[in-house]
Amino acid sequence: MFPRNLTTLGRSWFAQREISFITSVCQHYPSCYKALNPLYVRPFTLFHKPRINCVLRLSLFDNFCQTAFHTSSTLMETVDDEPDVKRRKLQDRSGVTTRYERRRSSPCKTRDVPATITTSNESFQSEGSQDEPEQTRQRRIHRFWEDLSSHYYKEANKHPGSCIEEDLRKETYDFTVMSYNILSQYLLEDNAHLYKHCPRPILKWDHRFPNILQEFKDLDADILCLQEVQEDHYNAQIKPSLESLGYQCEYKMRTGRKPDGCAIGFKRSRFSLVSSHPVEFFRHGIPLLDRDNVGLVVLLKPTVHRSSSSNVCVANTHLLYNPRRGDIKLTQLAMLLAEISAVSLEENGRRSPIILCGDFNSVPGSPLYSFIKDGRLNYQGLSIGKVSGQEQTPRGQKMLSVPIWPESLGISHRCQYEAKYQKDEGSETGDKSNESSFEPEVKRKEACIEHQFSLTSAYSHYLSDDGSPEITTCHSRTALTVDYIFYSAAKEAISVLPGKNSSYDGMLKLLARLSLLRERDLWSVNGLPNEHNSSDHLPLLAKFRLEY
Repeated sequence: MFPRNLTTLGRSWFAQREISFITSVCQHYPSCYKALNPLYVRPFTLFHKPRINCVLRLSLFDNFCQTAFHTSSTLMETVDDEPDVKRRKLQDRSGVTTRYERRRSSPCKTRDVPATITTSNESFQSEGSQDEPEQTRQRRIHRFWEDLSSHYYKEANKHPGSCIEEDLRKETYDFTVMSYNILSQYLLEDNAHLYKHCPRPILKWDHRFPNILQEFKDLDADILCLQEVQEDHYNAQIKPSLESLGYQCEYKMRTGRKPDGCAIGFKRSRFSLVSSHPVEFFRHGIPLLDRDNVGLVVLLKPTVHRSSSSNVCVANTHLLYNPRRGDIKLTQLAMLLAEISAVSLEENGRRSPIILCGDFNSVPGSPLYSFIKDGRLNYQGLSIGKVSGQEQTPRGQKMLSVPIWPESLGISHRCQYEAKYQKDEGSETGDKSNESSFEPEVKRKEACIEHQFSLTSAYSHYLSDDGSPEITTCHSRTALTVDYIFYSAAKEAISVLPGKNSSYDGMLKLLARLSLLRERDLWSVNGLPNEHNSSDHLPLLAKFRLEY
C-alpha cells in the first residue's frame, strides 16, 4: 500500500514525506491520528536518532485502523511505554516451576496431551496476588501422568481365561520410583561454562535446595535414586530432610577427590532394608578402572503381611561421562550388573525383580543402551567413541579390545563374578562335573558380552505426537536423554526380548510414568537449571506393580 522507503524511517529523506502523507490519510481515523501525531509534530527528535528502529503498520478495513510501533527504549519515558510484543519476549526468558498433574491416557498411545508450558492464572495464585501484573508472572513446566494401567485390563477382556486375566487376580503391591540427578554444587561451580545461560543467584545452593526438596515432596516417590549427591549437603540437609519425610537413606560417596555420590532412599512405611551393597568401580592395578564412579545396590522387602512376597532389587549408578571412553563405561556397567546378579539371587534359586536407575551418560539406541535392553552386545570392530552415542562424530577410531576388561577383574563375559558364575551354571544344569572343566578364558576371547536380566525402559524416549526425542538433561552444551529407569519386564513383555534366561521371573508391570519434554519446550524457558527447576536434569518417575 505504501512505498518500501517507509521501512527506513529515520534513515531516508523519503520517510518524512511518507509520514506526512499517512498523517493526512489518517485524519479520518482519530485513533490512528492520535498514535501518529507525536511523530508528526516532533520530526526532529526522530530523524536525529541514527540507530532507531521504527516500523509502522497501517491496515484499513471497514473504517477500522490499527497502528503498532516498535521503538527503542530511548524514546520511552516510563517502563509502561514498552510495547506488548517486547513484554512477551521478556516473559519468555523468565523462570519456570514444575507442575504435576495426573491424567489418564489411552493405552494405545503413550500420551493423550503433549507436554506443554502452561501459563494459566491458576498456576500462579499460590505464588502471589491475583492482581500481580501479567508480565511478572512465572511460566511453569507442565508435566503430566501417562496412565498405562488400563492396558492390562483391556488385554484381559480381549482374551478371557488368559494368563493376563489370571494375573489380575493375583495379590499386588504398587509403588513409585524416582531417578534424579540433582546436580552437585561442586560440579556446578567446577563446570560454570555449562551454565552461562543462568542468572547467578539461581545457581546458589541456598536457592537450589528448597526447590529440590519441594520436588521430593511433590512427587512423593516410594523409592528415590539420586545421583550427584554432595556429601556435606547430604549429611547436613538432604538426609535429615528425607528422614523427616519418612525415608530411610543409603549413601555411597565417590572414591577419589570428587565429593559427591549416589543415594537411595525408601519410605519406611512401604519397604524395609534387607541388605545394602556399595560398588566401587576404581581398581588398583587396573589402568582401565582408574575412575572414581560408584554404584549402590539395595535389596528391599515390601511391607506386606505375606511371607511369600518377593523382594525388590534396586540399583543406582552414575557412569563415567567421557564420551570417548566407552570401554570404561561398559566395564563399569558390567561390574554393577555382577553385583546385581549376586544380590538379586534368592534362596529358592529365583531372582528378585530388578529396578536399575541412574545417569548412564549414554543415549537411547547406543550400543551401551542396547546392551542393557537386549542382554547381549557383539562389540567386534566397535569404536570406543561410539559406545555411548553422545557424539555424532566421535573422535578417534580406536576399537574395543577383546576382551574389554582383563581377567584379573574376576567378572565373566556374562557380567557375573567368576566364582559365582560357575556355581550358578552348575546349579542350573545340575551337572557340576561338567562345570569343573569350564574354561572362562576361552569364552572371554569372544567379542561378546551378555547379561541374564530381562530389562526394559520405563520411557519410550520419543514423543508420540511428533516423534521428537524426550530430553532428560539440558544445559548450554547439550540436550539429551542420559537418565533411565530400567525394570524387570513382566511375562507378557519378556516375549519380545530375545535370549533371556528361563530361570528369571519378571514380576513388574509399568502402570504410569511422569511425562518428559522436548528440547524446544525446555529452551523456551531458558533451559535447565532455571528459577524453579534447580538441576540440569529432570526427575524421572514411574509407577510399578509387583505381583506375588
